[in-house]
Amino acid sequence: MILPVLLGVLVVAVAATPLLDRGLGRNAGWVLAGVFGTLAAVVGAQAPAVLGRGETLEFFVPWMPTLDVGLHLRLDGTSWLFAMLVLGVGALVMAYSTRYFPPGRRTGFYGLMTAFAVAMLGLVLADDVVVMFVFWELTTICSFLLIGLSGESANRPAVRTFILTGLGGLALLAAVVMLMVNAGTSRLSTILAETDWQASPGWSVAVALLVILAAFTKSAQFPFHYWLPDAMAASTPVSTYLHAATMVKAGIYLLMRFTPVFGDFPLWNVLLIGTGLVTAFIGALFALQRTDLKELLAYSTVSQLGLLVAIIGVGTPYALAAAGVHTLAHALFKASLFMLMGVVDTRNGTRDIRELPGLWRAMPATATLMTIGALSMAGIPPLLGFVSKEAILDAMVGLPGEPWVGLLVALGAVAASTLTFAYSFRMVYGAFGGSPGTAKHGEAGPSYLLAPAVTALSGLVLAFALPVLDPLVDRLVLDTTGTAHESHLALWHGFNLPLLLSAIVIGLGAVLAWQRVAVDRVLDRQLVPVQGTQVFEAAYRGVIAAGVRIGRLTASNAPAPYLAAILLTLGGTAIAVTLGRPVVPAQPEPTTRPTDWLLVALILVAVTAVVITRSRLAAVALVGVVGFAVALWFLLLGGFDLALTQLLVEILTVVVAVLVLRRLPRAFHPTPRARRLGAGVVAVVMGVAAGLAAFALTGRREMSPASEYFLRNAEEETGGTNVVNTILVDFRALDTLGELVVLGVTGLIIIGVLESARLNHGRLPEKVAGFAQNVVFSARENSLIMRTVARGLGPVLTLLSLYLLLRGHSAPGGGFIAALVGGAGFALAYLAAPAAARARIRLPYPRLIAAGVAIAGGSGILGYLEGSFLRPLHVDIPLPGDGYYHFTTALIFDVGVYLAVIGVLLTALNRLGTEDDIHAEEPLGPGVESTDEDDPDSEDETNDEIDEGTAAEPDLASPKGGRR
Repeated sequence: MILPVLLGVLVVAVAATPLLDRGLGRNAGWVLAGVFGTLAAVVGAQAPAVLGRGETLEFFVPWMPTLDVGLHLRLDGTSWLFAMLVLGVGALVMAYSTRYFPPGRRTGFYGLMTAFAVAMLGLVLADDVVVMFVFWELTTICSFLLIGLSGESANRPAVRTFILTGLGGLALLAAVVMLMVNAGTSRLSTILAETDWQASPGWSVAVALLVILAAFTKSAQFPFHYWLPDAMAASTPVSTYLHAATMVKAGIYLLMRFTPVFGDFPLWNVLLIGTGLVTAFIGALFALQRTDLKELLAYSTVSQLGLLVAIIGVGTPYALAAAGVHTLAHALFKASLFMLMGVVDTRNGTRDIRELPGLWRAMPATATLMTIGALSMAGIPPLLGFVSKEAILDAMVGLPGEPWVGLLVALGAVAASTLTFAYSFRMVYGAFGGSPGTAKHGEAGPSYLLAPAVTALSGLVLAFALPVLDPLVDRLVLDTTGTAHESHLALWHGFNLPLLLSAIVIGLGAVLAWQRVAVDRVLDRQLVPVQGTQVFEAAYRGVIAAGVRIGRLTASNAPAPYLAAILLTLGGTAIAVTLGRPVVPAQPEPTTRPTDWLLVALILVAVTAVVITRSRLAAVALVGVVGFAVALWFLLLGGFDLALTQLLVEILTVVVAVLVLRRLPRAFHPTPRARRLGAGVVAVVMGVAAGLAAFALTGRREMSPASEYFLRNAEEETGGTNVVNTILVDFRALDTLGELVVLGVTGLIIIGVLESARLNHGRLPEKVAGFAQNVVFSARENSLIMRTVARGLGPVLTLLSLYLLLRGHSAPGGGFIAALVGGAGFALAYLAAPAAARARIRLPYPRLIAAGVAIAGGSGILGYLEGSFLRPLHVDIPLPGDGYYHFTTALIFDVGVYLAVIGVLLTALNRLGTEDDIHAEEPLGPGVESTDEDDPDSEDETNDEIDEGTAAEPDLASPKGGRR
């Protein structure tokens, strides 16, 4: 249980950051540093078992059992190393942040940094490729938000970082899907251990390329290297954590993890070695050009990551051992250098080496620590960076194949390392060398220097305690290559070729440092014609422009062209697919009855009338006739659920459509013959497609395996006998939940659009005078019968809707049908009111929508008690006698559906039905007065609001513009 506790404690810490920040301000970092440090100690305590005895800690909780996806967590040597970096460096960065930032609250920073740690720790512990991908994307999101925290100037760099690393995430997603399909499992350790899925070379190469692309974007490899310096818009603590222990290390971790399966692929070796060396060289060259210490460090990270990628590409056990040691060394010296750069910046107000005085005397502690970190980065003994650099050179020389190939690769690393020595000197000398000067705010205090001192001195101490690292390196090699390896790390291995190469690096680097003025003169120019950010922005603008051009091909303010394109595409596809299917033999028994042809004739007549009528209201009524005929057809075929749903939908559709039509002209606008012909072609194509599909797919084939499964297992697995309802709320509840969310959003959109466009207040088209006004169009007089019926039928419909809701799991009914019945009751109450303002439907319908979606989604959480989201729970409740009531959480889900649908229907009635009713306050006729006694529905005008949050609007036609 240790592994989920690690993540759980960090998640709790994320939730607690607002409280900590409110009480402690920036000092909340000390508490979080304590949490990180404690968790690091817990992970460190597992070293004897994981590294010493070769054990593996595992944890599993099912997530999506049908896909065999679960929260698999696994701690082996590789994940132990990266987990220690995430937690250890994280603790030091949190402590450092308490003095880097000025006094004040830092809720967003601390919360996002802790969430960043959750994402990275989950990534390195995940033993399921789906879970790994989820955490991979969380690191992208957290980095985007953390970079954006730095202000408006950081917005664009944050977006560029997000888009580029997000594209890499899509590549990883494709690789995950391909692995799951071919390996038959999502378990990462199983995929790495079994090689059967690699039987297809093309498939394996495609997966390898996708993994490489994902890793290269995350670890800033050429040509994606530009995002890392661009992300330096973030604050120094964010940059420290991102460079030393998170984000960029995610790509390194991914490559190390997949080395067991791809390490022998020539394409893998060539791409990693070649790209890594190119990245290492250009990163070091660009770093040597920079005068801003933070930019210099950013490009140095690019260079060091290139070396790591290249040595992973070598793929031998010794190469992976060198990669592990350099990953640790890089985390230590890079964390110290970034934090010390921040100290220099905050104590002097600049980090430009051209503006900094010689700070050696003014800031001796800072200078000493930065020198130690820089020497480790440059590969100078006796520091851990020297050990790892020498191991890298040794492993490259021993590259399998022709000896000259390994030597050539090693010389490429020598060139990059020589420049590393030069920019390391440039950094230290630029900040602390030259004529002595004074720091604006003096030397930093001990609490400010504590974190960088720990990381810098650790690189020195570990260099003299290298045997301590041997078990870690041995286990890491076993994890990443499957080969047992005995490491003997040491500062001195005698006179050998790697030592000679290290001496060459130091000698040539010293020459470049000595000739720094000449080097600056040579490099004081643009070495490449374009910058990476410029290429990105040009590509970004090009994609947007291409999208605009493509959109213009069908751009129109009228919906008809869009609908025509969609319908013709769907219809043509349906026709092609249907005609390509084998001919289905006729059934031995007739599949039609005489009543079918009567309904076909009725539908044909109604459709023909719809086509030729000019009246909008008549068209709505005729479409309703078609719907009612289809409902009757469902009923005759035995589909009672479908028939009831269709009938209720038609009733409510007609009501809502009439409310909309009141704001439109009575007749359709005249249309050109060409447009009518085009519409006719679309209609014929869709009709033929629907007819062929009905002929080929309904009633003329065997029942599908899915249908047989539902019919055979519905009652046993769900306790319900209404198969349609069990499919909606049990088997495919996630689909229903998605549709419910869409429905709820639609209701909210109705409110937003009508409010923003001021469409909520229309007027009837004409005002009729005289007798017709007083008698024929008197709403109060003509709604008497409707009001009488509504008083008796309304409660009945409400009770019926509740009855259908409760019985839906075992008989025709369910949340959707029940809501339609209840909605019909509300529609009747609305239509029975003498005026829209008197409808008195005052329920808070937006809250009903929100509550419905929340209840439906919340009921799914109960399913985790049985292992997965939305899995229904069942319990038999004893009743008096021998009976029992079968209760299922699917009923709670149905209640959510019921509330959301009711909320959307009320939204349509209230928002589309509200108007400045010109007849609402007109006389009832000669000698008729409006009194409360005459009309029990009348109330004080202050209560005429349609709902509790919407007051009557001013009558725009009134000379005084007063309230109605």
